[in-house]
This record gives sequence, C-alpha cells and structure tokens, in this order.
Amino acid sequence: MNICMIGTGYVGLVTGVCFAEIGNSVWCVDVDEQKINSLKSAILPIYEPGLKDIVEKNIKEDRLRFTTNIKIGLENARVCFITVGTPSSEDGSADLSYVLAVARAIGQSMNHYLVVVTKSTVPVGTAEKVRNIIKQELKIRGRDGLMFDVVANPEFLKEGVAVDDFMCPDRIVIGTDNERTAELMKQLYQPFVRSQNSILMMDIHSAEITKYAANAMLATRISFMNEIAQLCDKVGADIDSIRLGIGDDQRIGRHFLYAGAGYGGSCFPKDVKELISTGHKNNLEMAIATAVDIVNERQKYYLVDMIKKRFGEDLSGKRFGIWGLAFKAQTDDVREAPALVIVQSLINMGADITVYDPEAMDQAKKVFADDYDIHYADNMMEALNEIDALLLITDWQQFRQPDFAEMKKRMYQHIIFDGRNQYDPVHMKNLGFEYYCIGRNCYVK
Repeated sequence: MNICMIGTGYVGLVTGVCFAEIGNSVWCVDVDEQKINSLKSAILPIYEPGLKDIVEKNIKEDRLRFTTNIKIGLENARVCFITVGTPSSEDGSADLSYVLAVARAIGQSMNHYLVVVTKSTVPVGTAEKVRNIIKQELKIRGRDGLMFDVVANPEFLKEGVAVDDFMCPDRIVIGTDNERTAELMKQLYQPFVRSQNSILMMDIHSAEITKYAANAMLATRISFMNEIAQLCDKVGADIDSIRLGIGDDQRIGRHFLYAGAGYGGSCFPKDVKELISTGHKNNLEMAIATAVDIVNERQKYYLVDMIKKRFGEDLSGKRFGIWGLAFKAQTDDVREAPALVIVQSLINMGADITVYDPEAMDQAKKVFADDYDIHYADNMMEALNEIDALLLITDWQQFRQPDFAEMKKRMYQHIIFDGRNQYDPVHMKNLGFEYYCIGRNCYVK
C-alpha cells in the first residue's frame, strides 16, 4: 500500500519506517529541509533503539523516501497520516495549529480519494475540524466532489521501545464512521496483529478520548505511588514493599507502580493537561486529572527538598553531579524531564553542576543553552569528580551497578540522592555512602 506520513518526529518516523519494513511504499514529509536531508542519509533526529538500522535498510530497498514536498508524498498515496506535534498551549489545551495546517495542505494538494488519518494525539473533535478544513480547501479549488475519509488512529508508542510497540502492539484503536474505511485500515494493520480482536473499531470521538484516558490512567498510577512514597518517608514505611504488596493483586497489577522523581516526556504531562482543559470546555471539573498533575509537579522538587534539608538553601560552593537527563532511559527526550527542574533549582541556589546522560546531552544543551552554567561530562565517572553529592535521576542500565570504589575515590563527600531507588539502602550504608532515596525510610528528616 502507498502511504504518506506527514511529520517525522517520534511518531511519524517510527510509524513510517515500520510500515515500510513490512513492504509498504512510504513517503515521509516534513517542512524541515535540514531534517529531511539528514534522513535521506539515515541521520536520525531522535535516538530510538533499533530504528536507525531499519531506516537504512528500507532506504536501500527503496520503500522509504523523504521529501519536503507534500504533493510528491500524496501523489500515489492511498492513506495519509498526520503525525505532527500537538504541544500544550499556555492554558493546557493542545495546540492544533500544526495539525490543522497539514489538513489545509492536504486539501490544497490531493487529487484522488484519500484516507486521512490523525495519528497525532489530538483532543475530541479534531477529526471533524480536519474534515471541514479539507472540504473548504477542495471547494476553493473547485474539487468539492473529490471524496475522502478521516480516521482517528491514536498511537500508543513508548519511547525507548517504540519499534517493538509498533511491530507487536497490545491493541490498535481505529475510529471511523465509514465501513469501507474500516476494512481498509484493518487490511493495513493486519500484519501487525495476531488476531482481529487486537484491532478495536469504534466511533471517532471515542478513539480520540481513548489515548488521553490511557495516558491519564498511567500518569495517575505514577502520581499515586509517588504520593504514597512521600507518606512512607513520613511514617517510616517502605514503598518497595508496598509496591509488591499491591502489585500481586490481579485487579491492580505490577506495571507503573515505581516511585521516583516524577513523570515527564512528550505525552503524559501534556495529555493530562489537555484532558483537564477538555473537561473545563465542557463544564466538567476533572478533579482526578488535576490532582495527578499537581502531585507530579510537586514530586519533581522532592529531591531538591531533600538537598535543602541536608545542605541548606544556600548551595554556594557546593558541587553536585547529575546522572541522567532524559525523562526515562533508552531515549534522548528531555521534554518535561524532572532533571531539568532539579538542575535549574540547584543552580538557582548557587550550586555548581556537572551532568552526564548517555544520549540526552545534546538535547539538554539546546534547552539550557547559555542560560545556565553547566558542565557536561564525557562519561559517568567524570561527573563525580570532587562533588559533594550525586543525584541519580534517570534509570539507565549503566547506572545500576557502577564501580562504587571508584565513585568514592572521585567524590569529595560520599552522598547519593537516588531519584529512582536503584540501590539497596543497607548495602549503600555498608559501602560507606550517605544514601537518600524516595519512600524507603531514608529521607532527610
């Protein structure tokens, strides 16, 4: 099948590449000429395990192509995916300007029947807006008789395992009001599913809300466990024991029950905020989603509060090493990452900061720019040289069993603030470290 993918970020690039991998002919379109030129040479704008190899393979086999010209992308396409960003506006609502601009460009360029798919995470009612804009543009061209359908097909890709998620999905959600289009979408996705039960057909509005509901539910689990972890630190309980105690309940399960420094990334923060905004627009207070958002913002400062209690609020002359900048391991994405809040807070209190992340250093440099004086280490051990304390913020595997003896040689004070509960408190004490973590009765009193 001929496919056009408009937008080459995480969703668009992974989706386009995976469709090409199973034999489809895919054009990926983006307005960023530099990005497109890089992609033609298999130079990726993101880090995602396994993706580069598949890109190189499908470029070589001429199933995957890149262009800035939407007319070229649409020329033979049967299905066109909209996969551009929907960042949060100041009021928390999703900014649909990129999505609607693409819809306008499609209406100005299409010349045959087309299935237009909103793959970006978009609020309820977006498919109707996309349909109306395309109709308007076709009418302006005198092509208002040209037929097309609009489908809502939200993505459920986890950064760090996005390729595996696409190739072996838990489920595929398709929202459409047209039986013919439903069959076409089933045909497109059939190679990725083991049974028809994995393809969930529903109305467009339900499909649009499903993505927000899923992310808000997962964010709720994280914020709930983080709040329980803070209670554990107050009363002397252990969040890890509690996690096991509730995770074996089949009604709850073990996933997304780890306490930490708060969630981040491109999805959970903005999707929770958009759900709250959608509720307000419909005169409904989304009380749970609002609480989730508040708890998560508070959690990002939890390590900072520990440091204040240990060192005081004036950190002038103190040096801290940071392990981990990405919002999660196996990605270079620092959007809404807790590390950004923590680093900025410590610098504002006068601290000297050295950071290290296996993949996210370049992205962090773009965010911090020249606004903050930050030292970037070449490796994880270099970030420890003569520091007063280490903050572990992202749970990269290489941080899990480091050379503790080498760490002690490099650190001025042997103090660790563990924002991911990677180490055993008793073991760290025996090694001679002053160790603080989250919800495990080692909070600075």
